[in-house]
Amino acid sequence: MNVLTLIVVTAIVIFLMGIRIVRPTHRGLIERFGKYNRFASPGFNWVFPIIEVLYQVNVTEQMVDAEPQEIITNDNLNAKVDAQVYFKVKADENDVKNCQYSVNNYQWQIVNLARTTLRNIIGTLTLKSANSERGKINAELHKTLCEETASWGLEIVRTELKEIDPPKDVQETMNKVVKAENEKISAIDFATATETAADGQKRAEIKKAEGIKQARILAAEGEAEAIRLVNEAAEKYFTGNAQILRKLEAVEKSLENNAKIVVPANTELVNVIGEMAGFLPIKTKEDKR
Repeated sequence: MNVLTLIVVTAIVIFLMGIRIVRPTHRGLIERFGKYNRFASPGFNWVFPIIEVLYQVNVTEQMVDAEPQEIITNDNLNAKVDAQVYFKVKADENDVKNCQYSVNNYQWQIVNLARTTLRNIIGTLTLKSANSERGKINAELHKTLCEETASWGLEIVRTELKEIDPPKDVQETMNKVVKAENEKISAIDFATATETAADGQKRAEIKKAEGIKQARILAAEGEAEAIRLVNEAAEKYFTGNAQILRKLEAVEKSLENNAKIVVPANTELVNVIGEMAGFLPIKTKEDKR
């Protein structure tokens, strides 16, 4: 009984010692006597204690820093360059095996490969083009890492160029150049705006002058038309009436000067004055007969 109990207890202890739990973020490789035996999926797994060992591999996205380094650009300037690489181990069995058995310490290998690749890429560029072509550098770095790590069971998600810092004196010179270019652009914009405003004012003055000119033309045309109408009226009505007016004025002056007027017999005084003034004589009753 004691022996049986000992066996049961030993079996329970061995079973408990062999329990392994793999998280969803990991995959496992089980080795027996140092040789790969089987793949461990997320969840409950059991290994034989002492004989078998479970190695867990993280399959989530990870990031490594390529660490800052001095790189000589194509125009013989030293630039401080740093980059980050985002990657993850593929979750299938073969890729998990490759990341452990095909490469030694894949994270360290990725860092060194990224540093070497950056030196090769930026060494062919000038400092100015390297700063303006960050997207191109990232694309080339990503492409090279994908090709070189294809057998490592990794997926290079993306690469990010963190900084390309020139020497301090070069940076100051570049800042002065950028400042001068910005001031030049501002001056051009100001001149353009001033020219536009002057052009607008000029057009406004022209429109105003054209309006005054048109108003004067219309006023002159109106005055001419008024003069024409007055002349027509004078020609039509004033000529005969002017003669009558002159005769009336002559009669008035004669009467004022006590001039003697001889009135024929049987003649109305009104008719005499009318004839003197140029009016038709008033007809009497006898004339009507």
